[in-house]
Amino acid sequence: MKRIFAVGFSVVYIGILTFGNACHLLQFATASHPLMYMIVWDMFCGWSALDSRIHIIAEGESEKYYDLTHAPWGEIHAFGYIGRENYDAFNSHTPMLGLNVLRHTQHEPIARLFVVEECWPKKYNLPDPVWNMRYDNPKDDHRYYRLRVVLLPDGTVTQRYNCFNAFQSGLMAVDNPRLQQQAMMHKPMFILDRPSPGRDGLINMPSNGLPAQPISAPAAH
Repeated sequence: MKRIFAVGFSVVYIGILTFGNACHLLQFATASHPLMYMIVWDMFCGWSALDSRIHIIAEGESEKYYDLTHAPWGEIHAFGYIGRENYDAFNSHTPMLGLNVLRHTQHEPIARLFVVEECWPKKYNLPDPVWNMRYDNPKDDHRYYRLRVVLLPDGTVTQRYNCFNAFQSGLMAVDNPRLQQQAMMHKPMFILDRPSPGRDGLINMPSNGLPAQPISAPAAH
């Protein structure tokens, strides 16, 4: 009996890991559920020089904005003092936190929800005495904000943008003539086009019945 249990456990364990590796290789359903993080081989991605916080904001029909990050009943701090909305690096499930706050509070009709990323260099987290001993220049704390997700109150995602780090990396690549030339030289012969229509494309469908063109904005600040 113990042998059967050991063999069954090994088969199930190896099967789950194989499924996770296949999902990561094929980029299939890697963010379909938070538990996928436990089996997808995408850990130890390195550390960033920037610190970030996530803000969930709702826009009412009266153009009044509501803070959904700090719920009336308090935040869940899984580790330390950082709220759980900051642990979703790809913001795949962060909008659901804002929708949950809307379901359990009284408010005017909501038009849209925004997930905004706030970034700043980690060195500015140093206390002032430590900063003054290490640096000669005064602390000039710059904050950068980038729109990550726009969705409707029913949960429909209309726009999704990459993170601030990826956006800045793209700007540096575009501003480098050598990288542009190499990209053109190694451009593949076939392009996989997967349109993802935004809100306007879903509402204003063309009269000829053709699929809507993808709606996106490369620079969302």
